[in-house]
Amino acid sequence: MKLTLVLLALVGCVAAFSVPTSTKVKIADQEFLQKQKFFFEIVYRVEDPLLFEEWIKLGQKLVVDKSLYTTFDFYMEKFWESYKLGALLPKGEFFGALVKTHHKQAWGLFNFFYYAKDWETFSQNVAWARIHVNEGMFIYALTLAVIHKPEFEGFILPQIYEIFPQYFFNSKFVYEAEKFDYDVFSKYIMYEKEYKDILYKDISEFSDNFYFYTKDWKTWQWWKMMGLGEHWHFEDKYFLRENIAQYNKEPKYADIIKDVQKFYMPVDYTRDIDFFNAESKLSYFTEDLGWNSYWYYLNLDYAFFLDGKQFGLDKDRRGEYWIYNVQQILARYYQERLANGFGEIPEFFWYKQIEYGYDPQLIYYNGVGYSYRKNYFEYQTYGKFDILYQIQNFFDRIYDVLDTGYFKTADGVVIDLHKPESIKFIGNYLQGNVDTYDKYFFNYWYVLSHMYFADVDYYDFEVFPNVFLNFETMLRDPFFYSFYKKFTDVFYKFKFFLGPYTKKDLYYEGITIKDVSVSKLTTYFDFVDFDVTNLLNDKMTFVDGKFVWDKTLLARQARLNHKPFNFEFTIDSAKEQKGVVRVFLGPKFDEFGRVIPLKYNGQNFVQIDSFVYPFVAGQNTIKRSSKEFTYTAEDRATYTELYKYVQLASEGKYKFPLDISEPHNAFPDRLVLPRGWEQGLPMQFYFFVSPYTEDYEQFSNFDYAYQAGVGSGTRFVDSKPFGYPFDRSVDEYSFFVPNGYFKDVKIYYVDTFAKYFEKKYENYGVFDYSVEY
Repeated sequence: MKLTLVLLALVGCVAAFSVPTSTKVKIADQEFLQKQKFFFEIVYRVEDPLLFEEWIKLGQKLVVDKSLYTTFDFYMEKFWESYKLGALLPKGEFFGALVKTHHKQAWGLFNFFYYAKDWETFSQNVAWARIHVNEGMFIYALTLAVIHKPEFEGFILPQIYEIFPQYFFNSKFVYEAEKFDYDVFSKYIMYEKEYKDILYKDISEFSDNFYFYTKDWKTWQWWKMMGLGEHWHFEDKYFLRENIAQYNKEPKYADIIKDVQKFYMPVDYTRDIDFFNAESKLSYFTEDLGWNSYWYYLNLDYAFFLDGKQFGLDKDRRGEYWIYNVQQILARYYQERLANGFGEIPEFFWYKQIEYGYDPQLIYYNGVGYSYRKNYFEYQTYGKFDILYQIQNFFDRIYDVLDTGYFKTADGVVIDLHKPESIKFIGNYLQGNVDTYDKYFFNYWYVLSHMYFADVDYYDFEVFPNVFLNFETMLRDPFFYSFYKKFTDVFYKFKFFLGPYTKKDLYYEGITIKDVSVSKLTTYFDFVDFDVTNLLNDKMTFVDGKFVWDKTLLARQARLNHKPFNFEFTIDSAKEQKGVVRVFLGPKFDEFGRVIPLKYNGQNFVQIDSFVYPFVAGQNTIKRSSKEFTYTAEDRATYTELYKYVQLASEGKYKFPLDISEPHNAFPDRLVLPRGWEQGLPMQFYFFVSPYTEDYEQFSNFDYAYQAGVGSGTRFVDSKPFGYPFDRSVDEYSFFVPNGYFKDVKIYYVDTFAKYFEKKYENYGVFDYSVEY
């Protein structure tokens, strides 16, 4: 079995990072394991007091000796002064990464971690911060440090939804989880059985619609019909996930979980409580844990305040890559909208009502609920017009300089904005990062925009929780897609001035795609168990000073998935040569069944794969599985499993591998395809082959066995613009070149749960674990 031990992993839709199976995997030594154990324990139940005595003793004071840091900068000075004056964000208060006052303190804490010269200084600072610093700020700064500090290549933290389940699951679930007590839960179930649960009665006396008579029908009661258990319940089986088979094949896997009691609770999305409006139908997608954590890690890997040269982010074309990801996220969201009968992403206008409100139904770990936006909301009711005018001025300025065609910086440098290479300036500007072309104009506009929509003023310190203030929650809100559509409007305007590619630009002499066959595309909903042990209401047990992890709390949730599918390419090549094969998926029709002209449809294509292939002269047959896609990952090993593996390896009973089979920020494999229809959702693939002309080899300057090379400049398949050839406005006739190929397909949706509700399942009341997910 492969385990992830990497935080510097591949990011995004064009990162070609597939590790050869023949690669010799490194094995963690005892020093590594002890450090990894520290990371796992320091974030355990992070909102509770630290109870590991070893780390309590370690964290008595912050190291302020400047000689122990490579740099001791302004933000570190300010952080230390704020602590001494009692002006740090208090523990238990809401932390927003995009609240300006919070951001500056988090920056200082991150620098204390990042610039530490040795492990002793770093670990002491981390232990101190765990005890004294706001929990949200601590996790944000620590995650950034583990991602970017070169010495920590190979180390991981639990996924963000395992550290803070409150950011991802509705308040109803969180309340139930936090009050769960194994000693009394069986009595509670008996009460439910006797007084509330009609399913325990003889249902033969009722009609086929017997559940109609249940006044308070709960999610877990629906699940009872499927045999998935009652309320909280214990089940001596295994963690549900799509790749559980590969875990079961690992001999040591049974050893690590045999003594762990597993408790499950069913959880739905916000639909479980209320359909706030029609947009709630998409909650399974917008509130998906993988979807939201992808955006979170993207914005930590390429954090807007990290200097591109110092951290190597400029080598990865950080601005261009960020805005490309925004465009791809909007395109993927639009595909899901079409699958559910919705049309274009609604436009955002500054002084018009927002038709669709949003209630995230989240609760922060301090007990304060997240603010919500009612239907037909008007943001100008917030006031704060000075911030609003700054945001509007940002868009006005960028449109003006694009129309002018050039920008003159404060030091007199003239930048031609009608050249393809100027995309880096546009991307940096849109992200609001520190590499923007004019530092004078860099005024935190990106931070201010999120503050405005969250009703936060310039110098607000203690603020109400709002999804727009943290990367891991903002994709839940349908308004995100409307507002960020304004970002891509700027992006498209820049591309408009470049003009479309000509047929000569796209033609690859000597390469002809004769055919591409595609296996059946099928989507469905399956169940997955997310580790929410950090919510567990139970005392910690230590034996001989060692923490005993003997219980795990799991949230069992239905989520979108797809069956594996395959491509078979038939490509003729006039000679032996290397080429880059790109695969795109896009819609065919709009919500009214009208064909979308390619001129307008190009921006709706999502790149799902890219790889280099050595063509031989003559006919080439290439077989490619969706399991081989270079930027996706299946379900990850849970927090509980990883900790148990580290314990076992520390005792010399297991060889802990360092590889990147489960990168923290790869795109979820299961979300590659939109939901589809039972009769088939019409879509289309576009396959394109271009010359491989790079003067470097991928992975040439980093160990690809367990690194992803963020900041290396050699992570991507080539140096073509991201999204090429859909990165510019489309001339339809240019795309019909021999090395390009369109393929019409249909995506079929299969309702895997229907058999339980329609009484067509012979083992009614028993869940079918034999279903192949």
